[in-house]
Amino acid sequence: MEKASLRQLIDDQNLLFSTNSTKEIGYRVTKLKKLKSLLKSKEEELYSAIHKDFKKSRFDTFTTELALLYLDIDEAVSKVQKWSKRKRVRTNWLNFPAKSYIYPEPLGTCLVIGAWNYPIQLSLAPVIAAIAAGNTVVLKPSEIPSGTSSIIADIVNSNFDKSFLHVVEGGVEVTTNLLALKWDKIFFTGSVNVGRIVYKAAAEYLTPVTLELGGKSPAFVTASCNLDVTVNRLVWGKFLNAGQTCIAPDYVMVESSIKDKFLEKLKNRIIEMEFSFENDNYVQIIDQKNFQRLKEMVSEDQTYFSGKLDETTRYFPPTVMSNVSFSDKVMEEEIFGPILPVLTYDNLSEAISAVKRYPKPLSCYVFTGESAVKTRIIDEISFGGGAVNDAIMHITNSNLPFGGVGNSGMGNYHGKAGFDAFTHKKSVLDKATWLDPSAKYPPYTSKKLKVIRWILGV
Repeated sequence: MEKASLRQLIDDQNLLFSTNSTKEIGYRVTKLKKLKSLLKSKEEELYSAIHKDFKKSRFDTFTTELALLYLDIDEAVSKVQKWSKRKRVRTNWLNFPAKSYIYPEPLGTCLVIGAWNYPIQLSLAPVIAAIAAGNTVVLKPSEIPSGTSSIIADIVNSNFDKSFLHVVEGGVEVTTNLLALKWDKIFFTGSVNVGRIVYKAAAEYLTPVTLELGGKSPAFVTASCNLDVTVNRLVWGKFLNAGQTCIAPDYVMVESSIKDKFLEKLKNRIIEMEFSFENDNYVQIIDQKNFQRLKEMVSEDQTYFSGKLDETTRYFPPTVMSNVSFSDKVMEEEIFGPILPVLTYDNLSEAISAVKRYPKPLSCYVFTGESAVKTRIIDEISFGGGAVNDAIMHITNSNLPFGGVGNSGMGNYHGKAGFDAFTHKKSVLDKATWLDPSAKYPPYTSKKLKVIRWILGV
């Protein structure tokens, strides 16, 4: 879209928002139910589009994309009345006689920029939260999975008034034009580098932002863990979506005493899983650029286990690297692919210190049978969110706010946290007029000051 068209789109959405219709609970619920109904009616087209972009199976598309959205909508529909309700809070003695309230109110016209790796879920989950909060929304899905972007645009733009919800397709130029405009909220999911660009653009208008980024998420594997379960869950979590998951375990820190046993079980489990397009349990790397980037990360000397690459289909097999150190190329940046470096440690303190020298990760996983070890790692390492004796699954609990910290992101969402991300909490003091103490009014005296100090208790 041209800049003039984008400006008109924002003007139209601002106009609708100013009517207060999007603030009505019934309006929000109706739109959310409509979105769910449309997604369900278009499931076949969505399966087809995402398979074309990723070779992703119906099973994975439903479980990692659509099911999460359906659950988000159901929760928002059932709880939006409660979330939106005015909340009374305690009033201090200094303001007696009065009542104090917090009014949740929508921010206004919001821009959501989706990511390519889960193009349905990561595009529409923030949209659901924004609608639940009472906003109008412009969605810019990633252009990289073009088939999925197209079907999302068709579903939304053919069924919703653009003054309420509209999808804008396009590449970098379109995104740049969108970011040059004034929004009431920007929600971005993607890389750290692009996140900086979004944050800088938002600063021009002091626009609040939520940044869902990434980082090198570690997985600690201790000698006390249930090794079979640990390997099973790590292999699933790492190679889901061919490792193209922002919260995938980026590398493993394994206690040296179990390294050999861990590697052997890891290899055997990968072989058992038979990851392939034909088995509907694996996806291709999104494009040639990322395929080449991943190839350059792998060192043959450190490759413990791999398979045959196929550039024509962008099949990159699960790859395990051993004898890796923090100075190796594969440890320089987030992998975002099916490569799992395995590092070892003898001293937990040194291992924790090594991880803390990296920017704060989006996730951290601890596989252990020792409560003290679990507590220590969680307490000492700052990260967005994570799990003990599992990987990735914390994202499925809407009661756990999802988001990063530091380089891995800013702000969070999911469930009530998603509603809050698109909401301003307006504070109101409602004061009675039957009492109006003179202590705060001039002329000021030592007696009045004593009274105020007594009321304040200081």
